[in-house]
Amino acid sequence: DLDVVLLVVANQPWQKLGDRPITPAGDRLAMVAAAAAGVAGVAVSGLEIDRGGITYSVDTLATLHGQNPAAELFLIVGSDVAAGLTTWERIDEVRALASIVEVTRSGDRPKGEVPGIRHRVEIPRIEVSSTDVRQRVASGAPIDFLVPSPAASYIADHGLYGGELL
Repeated sequence: DLDVVLLVVANQPWQKLGDRPITPAGDRLAMVAAAAAGVAGVAVSGLEIDRGGITYSVDTLATLHGQNPAAELFLIVGSDVAAGLTTWERIDEVRALASIVEVTRSGDRPKGEVPGIRHRVEIPRIEVSSTDVRQRVASGAPIDFLVPSPAASYIADHGLYGGELL
């Protein structure tokens, strides 16, 4: 019963820096926008990109709260991300600003109790990951049905993941 699900693209995702090369923020935003185009109840935001630098969810939540203080905010994360919430920047402020929703895949059990999770939502298990998609693109394998067609077209049209951004 959410009014809108806002897909926020990180400018520089701090937990991935140094781990591997990261696709430029503008390309990531364009792919998310292409994938979400025409999906009712879903909007895309470049708020973190516009802010610049390393991005933290707490700052984004504070901005959204400042823009609409009456709005009830929910932060939706996958169970893999939920397991690492204790490492997040200013996690207590995140918990104060938003109800945290953990999305689990059908058949997965949460890896222990994560403090601050207020809701759990189970979704069907789909065996696809961003790493798999990048590897398939780099090897020339199709990504049909793994990502929305508009996002797949953007990847192909812009020559993304040709090998250097795995």
